[in-house]
Parts: sequence; structure tokens; C-alpha cells
Amino acid sequence: MQRYFVPESGWTDSTVVLRDDDAHHISNVMRMKAEDQIICNHQEGRAALCEIVDVTPEEVSAKILYWLNEHKEMPVKVTIAQALPKGDKLDLIVQKGTELGAHAFIPFKGERSIVKWDQKKADKKIRRLEKIAKEASEQSHRTSIPSIHHMKSFNELLLAADQFDHLIVASEGEAKKESPTLLGNIIRTIQPDEDVLIVVGPEGGFSQHELEQLMKENFYFTRFGPRILRTETAPLYFLSVMSYQFEELR
Repeated sequence: MQRYFVPESGWTDSTVVLRDDDAHHISNVMRMKAEDQIICNHQEGRAALCEIVDVTPEEVSAKILYWLNEHKEMPVKVTIAQALPKGDKLDLIVQKGTELGAHAFIPFKGERSIVKWDQKKADKKIRRLEKIAKEASEQSHRTSIPSIHHMKSFNELLLAADQFDHLIVASEGEAKKESPTLLGNIIRTIQPDEDVLIVVGPEGGFSQHELEQLMKENFYFTRFGPRILRTETAPLYFLSVMSYQFEELR
């Protein structure tokens, strides 16, 4: 069943109104009509089964049949801090990361990031990533949309670190060690409802200066398995491990 995230302005006690892209999708793509049913998500994280009353390409109105009892969000809030990668890799990370349960994404400028965003490009990219996160949340039947933070500098990222309970760095160096620091060691210390920040470097990895700063801020350096992962693979690996640990081993 199709699912749509509806802003606060579209809700009353008994009805929902969908506009813009959602109305176009319902009327022109899905070709739905009156009495068809959809799921509408409120921004507070609740979802309701709704029955369409009227359809136009500009606006779709529906009545709320009942509120659903759903538990789709990961028990641990994982934020992915991703150094700007090349091409459309960040699109992939946000799309698949959303499907896997990420709570938020923070793009940041790594010293070895090849890609450079000026303010105009950054604003445009963030809007695109927000759209990707919304669509991926709908497709994967989540009850909330991950936050896409504005791009940060590396120093700004470090200043935000005190908001989290656990700080983790995907470390290529640990993957190469004979006696590495294992990811499982820190995962066993994480509890439901805690906030976790995972920091992933760009294609060229972290600079020595960045590594020293992360160590100074007490980030936990760990390998993500014994193999060297691409920058777009590392956050998805971590989210998969977290989902297995906190959602499948209950």
C-alpha cells in the first residue's frame, strides 16, 4: 500500500489533504480514485490508514479510518557523518541508509574530499537529499524521515560530537591490523534510545590531522570487518550490523 508523509498543515482531526508532488503521484502515476486506501504519516511519527475521498492533480483529500500501531524505527538513533564523496554516492548513501534505519545524515568537508560545495550548490544538494530521504522512507514504510543536516566543516562536526552517547570512526587502519579493535566491542556497550555518531571519510581516507583530532575527541576507532570498504559501503555495513543487533536479536 502506498505511503505518504504529510506535513502538519495537511491534517485535521478526521481528514488529510495531500498536495504538490504527492497529489500528482496519487492522481497521475498511481491513478488512484475515491475509496482507494493509502497510509499517511504524521510528522510526529504516527501513521494512519486513510480512504481517498476526492482526487485532483493538485490536491487529494482523504478521511482517516484509524491510526496504525507500528514499530518501524531502529531502537538506536544512528547519525551518519559522511565526508563528501565523488559523483552521486551521497545520494546512494542517503537512500539505502534510510532504508536501513538511519536517524540522520551529516555531510561534511573532509580534507581529502575531491568534491567541493559552494553555498548555492550545498543548498541544492541538501534539498535533493531531503527528497531522496522522504521517498526512501515511504518506500521502506518507515514512520519518520531521517534529518539531512546542512553541510558542516570538519571542526563544526567535532563541535557537534558532544550531542552523542557514542562516537565511532570507520578506520581503514584498524582493518589492516593483525590485532584490530573490533566493532562488536563497542556495540555491546550501546543501549536502546542512545545516540550514535558514525564518521566515514572520503575516498582518500582521513588526513593525519583529522585522525589526531578525532582521537583527541575520544572517538572509538574500529574496523568494519577485515576487508577495506568503499566510502559508500561503510555506513551501510554499520547500519546493517546495528539493525541485526537491535532488531533481529531481540
